Amino acid sequence: MRAHQLTAGLSSGILLAGLLAPRQALASVPDSYGFGSRSAAMAGAVTADARDFSASYYDPAGLAEAESVSVSVGYMLNVQRLALNGRDNGLDDVQGVVAGLVAPGTVFGIPVAFAVGLHLPDNGLSYLKARREGVPRWELYDARSQLLYLTAAVAIRPFDWLEIGGGIAYLSATRGRFGIRGRADVLSPFESKLEHEVDADLTSVRFPQAGARFIWEGWGALGLTYRGRSNLDLELDARLDGIVDFAGIDVPFLYELEARAIASFTPQQVAIGLSFQRIEDLHLNVDLTWVDWSAYVSPTAKIAANLDIRPPPGTSIDLPASPTPAAPIPPRMVDRLVPRVGIEYRGAGVGPRRHARGEDRPLVQLPLRVGYVYEASPIPDQRGITNLVDADRHTVTLGMGIELNNPIESLGASVLLDGHALFSVFPERLVLKDSPVDFVGDYRARGTIFGGGGTLTVAF
Repeated sequence: MRAHQLTAGLSSGILLAGLLAPRQALASVPDSYGFGSRSAAMAGAVTADARDFSASYYDPAGLAEAESVSVSVGYMLNVQRLALNGRDNGLDDVQGVVAGLVAPGTVFGIPVAFAVGLHLPDNGLSYLKARREGVPRWELYDARSQLLYLTAAVAIRPFDWLEIGGGIAYLSATRGRFGIRGRADVLSPFESKLEHEVDADLTSVRFPQAGARFIWEGWGALGLTYRGRSNLDLELDARLDGIVDFAGIDVPFLYELEARAIASFTPQQVAIGLSFQRIEDLHLNVDLTWVDWSAYVSPTAKIAANLDIRPPPGTSIDLPASPTPAAPIPPRMVDRLVPRVGIEYRGAGVGPRRHARGEDRPLVQLPLRVGYVYEASPIPDQRGITNLVDADRHTVTLGMGIELNNPIESLGASVLLDGHALFSVFPERLVLKDSPVDFVGDYRARGTIFGGGGTLTVAF
């Protein structure tokens, strides 16, 4: 291989360097931006009130309430404007396709349902980077959009007052290997003969989700959900093995690099929700979620490197010592209780009544939704060398839907279009360092997130 091959090898090296650059992904999209427009418009306060594909995340038991087969597809976009000392940190926007399928039925006369849900980021199936310790970063929001999230769940209603569901959620992970071997001519680079190889695998990590829903006929429901913990590993190996030709002197060399990091951490969670439905066409929902942030694992990359050069006899070369892997500093996050409130008003609707989704409904309905969630930061003040940036988050959500219930009676299908908007505020947080010569120094963190999306559902 000659010039173009050398260029290709160098390009691969740049790719590896990019993979090791300071950036980190954390948790899954539904945790912070919602899953499906109806649920997102109610700030995720639907543990006891989700029956579409989003129930596969919020509470799988709710799928047993599905009246008909439905297919959903939508899109979401969230613009992040998070800053340190007044300067925007340039975090990536969170955007991608959401989709889902719900299929209810009966087994031996018992209602059952199956569902799948998907978030597919615009930037690919998996895009993860490790962080160096001490580099300031918005720990809960940096690059988290770039993870494939997939969930599958089933539900059953053994009694009129009880529904049970469970499933598995998947996150994408990456493993990679990079290698260069051959002969490099320092004085005549076009005469170099190098071969390069890049090998990357997309794997997955799985974690369980389970829920129960207790129905109080005429009043509403109580929901309980457990979501398991997962660690998403980033593994990268590099090997450069060859000979450097310097003015006719051959110098064999070997360089090996191993990088290991926790690229994404999803904490285990327990959510309890109450949906009050005593008033016709009005749902008042309250959720409280415990999030196990104290189990958080540091994302700092563990890097091991080895350099071996064998110079010709009579030639002395001083080699740098191999770096000693540093032990990451424990982040010492604390558990949090996250309250959520959501309201949906469906109204009386207009037009003749049609039989749709298991009951008689007005031809057109225009549900209105609103929600609020408060998330206290789980990250303590960063007084030492670490700089995991965060602040308390207040989020207000709004939404509206248009439901056409069986508009063409011969087809027997309904069309639902839901939209939502989200606005988050991070009040300013002042961090004061213990050391007056800290390389980052004191800083102020604040910011906003605003976004929204839409979901189209066809129910048969």
